[in-house]
Amino acid sequence: MVHEHDVVIVGAGIAGLYAALESSRSVDTAVLSKVYPTRSHSISAQGGTAAPLGNMEDDSWEWHLYDTVRGSDYLGDQDAQEILVREAGEVAFELEHMGVPFSRTEEGKIAQRPFGGHYGNFGKGPIRRCCYAADRTGHAMLHTLYEQCTKNDVRFYSEFFVLSLLVENNVCSGVVAWDMKNGGLHVFHGKTVMFATGGYARAWKVNTNALSNTGDGMALVLQAGLPLEDMEFVQYHPTGLYPSGVLVTEGARGEGGYLINNEGKRFMEKYAPAKMELSPRDVVSRSIQTEINEGRGIGGKGYVHLDMRHLGKQAIMEKLPQIHELILKFSGIDAITDFVPILPTAHYAMGGIPADVNGRVIMDPKNTPVTGFYAAGEGACVSVHGANRLGCNSTMDCAVYGRRSGRSMARHIQGGGEKASLPKDALDRGKAKIEDFLSRKGNENPASIRDELQQTMMVNCGVFREEKLLKKQMEIIKSLGERFQRVQVGYKGKRFNTELQDVIELGNMLDFVEAIVASGLARTESRGAHSRTDFPKRDDVNWLKHTLAWKTDSGIRLDYKPVVITKYKPEERKF
Repeated sequence: MVHEHDVVIVGAGIAGLYAALESSRSVDTAVLSKVYPTRSHSISAQGGTAAPLGNMEDDSWEWHLYDTVRGSDYLGDQDAQEILVREAGEVAFELEHMGVPFSRTEEGKIAQRPFGGHYGNFGKGPIRRCCYAADRTGHAMLHTLYEQCTKNDVRFYSEFFVLSLLVENNVCSGVVAWDMKNGGLHVFHGKTVMFATGGYARAWKVNTNALSNTGDGMALVLQAGLPLEDMEFVQYHPTGLYPSGVLVTEGARGEGGYLINNEGKRFMEKYAPAKMELSPRDVVSRSIQTEINEGRGIGGKGYVHLDMRHLGKQAIMEKLPQIHELILKFSGIDAITDFVPILPTAHYAMGGIPADVNGRVIMDPKNTPVTGFYAAGEGACVSVHGANRLGCNSTMDCAVYGRRSGRSMARHIQGGGEKASLPKDALDRGKAKIEDFLSRKGNENPASIRDELQQTMMVNCGVFREEKLLKKQMEIIKSLGERFQRVQVGYKGKRFNTELQDVIELGNMLDFVEAIVASGLARTESRGAHSRTDFPKRDDVNWLKHTLAWKTDSGIRLDYKPVVITKYKPEERKF
């Protein structure tokens, strides 16, 4: 079956829905999602969204830009970063007027809280810049956008799993997707296609992500012969609940929570005495991991404590109610009266599908766009976040660049953009993929391959990295890829074949983790979230550049392109 639409968006998180809302104002828009839209991973965003509104104290977009540039360890493109901070206030008010139930000040303004890496007056001290809806901000934003899209007659295809991206001669014409509910292949033919497919942290054992976050969009881009950008930069959130990694929002520290080691000390004073727990995430994650590695974890184990007790019951239940509930459910601990065990947890992709400031996917170091193909959100790399993302900049990145991408697609179509012809073998590509998986013979268990991948990525490609471990991980990935060819799908049915879906997702993970490790092995410096113990210093002379990675028959091919620097030259980061 072939579905015809002007705009085809894959992914129904904040970026995908904001793009759909904008494009649907003027052109026919469809959204595909492998989960029901309001189950998209954006609902897991807890702490807030960044906008320099100045509701609590003086603030400005220039200060927000400075923080975002420094937070990115100077690898972010400053033209894209400036767009983010300039448009953030407008977008925050637009979301408010749509109906996002932000928490309020006594005067009725949007309430704001401090967040790590966000400071006033060009880095001088913490500032309240994070707009929040208690600790359910992503949930509030996503549901509001979904309601608005429904009002705008956006066509939703829920539980459709995209199997291939249709690109020929650098022109995108659509996607092929599997109907998970009923079985069968569908081709979606559009004048533009946008990927808002989210992140990939399920490739690590300890992570904050939903089961569905398997990096499918990034893998499909590699499989289509297009590159990914800056894949070596993987963010570890400092506070994942031990041992699962379930997210404990940075808002807990923004509201005043402390980090404590087994000596009962606030150890951040040793690593970042000026900013303490409100330092950027890469700094805090490395500090926690160092305490653990040097034996100062609680009881010598792999975690430290988050102390929220001094905040008091009223503040916790008013501003962090979901966190209190999650900690109680997953650990049996009452954060009002007890310490909370935490450890760094795989969280966010700074890299992804290369895109320009209008969402157009680019295909080479010269920033040549792929006609009709767009990307936004965590699955894309604009690059706003560079080597390290500041907390609460992600939801605003999704909103700002989702909105820009939606408008850009509408302009492209209204300017005469036509549908490219579908490849003659479009449906056959999807059929071949499904039949390949269903016909494989062997005795390999996909769950054991996935578990080994997740465990070894934690050890060999974690908070700290070195050449020996990265090379070892590359060999493991190749070995797992060979074993993957011998995975047999036992259930051959078409309706809700979750076994087949798990196998396809595992194959996708094996594709993009190779790009992560190869890119990290090549980058012989430490910058942001990429921390090499064998190359501990940042090297601006050789490495102030973006990585582009292509998948080839002989392995990952790398190339590089320059970072866009406008206002701020690289300087040493001190916190």
